[in-house]
Amino acid sequence: MNSVIFIVMVVVVCADFVFERVLDWLNVRAMSPVLPSALSGIYDEKEYGRFQNYKRENDRLGLLSGSVSFLVLLLFLSLGGFGWWNRVVVSYTENTIAQTLGFMLGVSLVSGIISFPFDWYATFHIEEKYGFNKMTVRTYLSDMVKNMVLSVLLGGVLLAVLVWFYECSGPSFWWYAWMCVTVFSVFMAMFYSRLIVPLFNKQTPLTEGSLRDKIQAFSRKVGFKLENIYVMDGSKRSTKSNAYFTGLGPQKRIVLYDTLLQDLTEEEIVAVLAHEIGHYQKKHALQFMVASIVQTGIILWLFSFFVNAPSLSLALGGDRVYFQLGLIAFSILYTPLNMVLGLFMNRWSRKNEYEADRFAVVNGMGEGLVSGLKKISVKSLSNLTPHPVYEQVYYSHPSLLKRIKAIMEL
Repeated sequence: MNSVIFIVMVVVVCADFVFERVLDWLNVRAMSPVLPSALSGIYDEKEYGRFQNYKRENDRLGLLSGSVSFLVLLLFLSLGGFGWWNRVVVSYTENTIAQTLGFMLGVSLVSGIISFPFDWYATFHIEEKYGFNKMTVRTYLSDMVKNMVLSVLLGGVLLAVLVWFYECSGPSFWWYAWMCVTVFSVFMAMFYSRLIVPLFNKQTPLTEGSLRDKIQAFSRKVGFKLENIYVMDGSKRSTKSNAYFTGLGPQKRIVLYDTLLQDLTEEEIVAVLAHEIGHYQKKHALQFMVASIVQTGIILWLFSFFVNAPSLSLALGGDRVYFQLGLIAFSILYTPLNMVLGLFMNRWSRKNEYEADRFAVVNGMGEGLVSGLKKISVKSLSNLTPHPVYEQVYYSHPSLLKRIKAIMEL
């Protein structure tokens, strides 16, 4: 039984790698060497050439990064690396929580060491080459350290609580873990912009003026109470533009990147925000939170059936049941189901994007939305003609041409 599970895990890892590479290949093949007529008026020949070069460089780096990660994971599985590391950790402590935290910390460090040179190259070579990167080495390293500390603190506490519930409650631990994760998720949804974002970026209230007046006028028009409008210094890291809605209830706020204010006209900015307000008015964020909570519950429920299965820990080189080995084995075996769920979630997300676009158009913002989306997409050298299968699997937003077509048909 142990050998069968081991073989299944290897097959899942290999199949996932091959599937991703095939999708990447299809997406690259979908790029035309000449500017497609559908992109006329959006990209010019020069910008389209820059996009193709940018996309190819990122794809080559992604292939190399993915191949290295795949080979390391395959070696760990084949040579019993997880079992060896588990024996090292267990030799220092008999406490299950300490064992799990120590084990997962080591796995995370290895993963971080592998990804670091590729992320560095992407940031300081590719993004720099195409004029996107604005980060200094100091900012990059500072962000990396902060992310590591947050991951250890927040992720470590959640994992420790999950293991504690497991030790206290046995197979029914998933109920308590689910409630804990739900409370944490809701709390972060409400206060993420207040507690976490300031560690990385400055957020300042949008100053009084015509833009703020136009945003508030539109908000009143559609019956949306909005007082918290902030500008974030995204330009300290990248020239790419963005805007997002965050928070729940009285904690909700709209955050604009300062690059968005530089790249778009006031009418286009209001149109982009009309789209974001549409998400809130249609309760998309709330729906996605509920769906995410339900999905987390399903994952924890399934995990409760696997965690005590000796065959999973033994397949990874353990000599008995270990929570941490069961967690690794389950995360691998869950990959196909996660991909299927991801397809449905992305499809739902794309549907919601069309609905938010419709909201903006119905409220008189169609023209500004189209021109604003064009500028944002071209500025970031976005792929406007992804392969249909690639789009179905990876895209949470419809491609720009499909969004424009849908808007024009309204």
